[in-house]
Amino acid sequence: MNLVLQAPHDLPADQIEHLARQAAARAIEQTGRRTFRLRDAQPHAEIEPYCFEHHIDFGFVPRERRLSDFGLLVMDMDSTLITIECIDEIAGMQGLKPQVAAITEAAMRGEIDFAESLRRRVALLAGLEEGALQRVYDERLCLNPGAEQMLDTLRLQGIKTLLVSGGFLFFTERLKPRLGLDYTHANTLEIIDGKLTGRVLGNVFDAQGKADWLVKIRDELGLGPEQVIAMGDGANDLKMMALAGVSIAYHAKPVVRAQANYALNFVGLDGLVNLLGR
Repeated sequence: MNLVLQAPHDLPADQIEHLARQAAARAIEQTGRRTFRLRDAQPHAEIEPYCFEHHIDFGFVPRERRLSDFGLLVMDMDSTLITIECIDEIAGMQGLKPQVAAITEAAMRGEIDFAESLRRRVALLAGLEEGALQRVYDERLCLNPGAEQMLDTLRLQGIKTLLVSGGFLFFTERLKPRLGLDYTHANTLEIIDGKLTGRVLGNVFDAQGKADWLVKIRDELGLGPEQVIAMGDGANDLKMMALAGVSIAYHAKPVVRAQANYALNFVGLDGLVNLLGR
């Protein structure tokens, strides 16, 4: 196994050497400005707390693993691909952001059933002008750091991308052409006479829906589970992450970090490329 280290800041030599000693690594290779590979490393109980304390992301990666081994990345949208929770920002247009955000947080921690939490949150939006959705997209939606670098690299490797969201089709369908995503799926807000009704059309696209779409696109592409990467930040992403050969918790809740193969707590989305190699 190789131990990959990366951080949003320059890594001091003494910290790298300390981790190399803990992991009994045979060699240290610098693979990027702030990325290092410790060859033939062994797990050690003190590595994780040391890295967390010093804001270093780490991962034990099989020596033979390459990004080209994969054919599909499935990722969440809110707080993963983008910096915001769209429904919280929509609620802000109604002066209801604190109430909606509290339900969002509880759902992401796995404390409330996602479908029920979404219905409760959407109900609070009843009467909002449809134009508020475009305002959120134009004024508040930002990509997480490293998103475009990650997607450009995946595209060069021929890896397809699927964006699945418990949020809304309004946003996923605008991000699809903007970022060159291959597939997207999300919930649809009911809008009548230019206003949100406070309802979602059809069944709520929830954790099981995300998992089902991973399987659907994976099978369409003729891929095996080991060729799929899944990335998310909340409890609603765990079912799809469990079906992937590699799961990555991105700036995620503790329940997600605990079940993922890897966690990117500090670096941007391009950390996926640094982790799995080019």
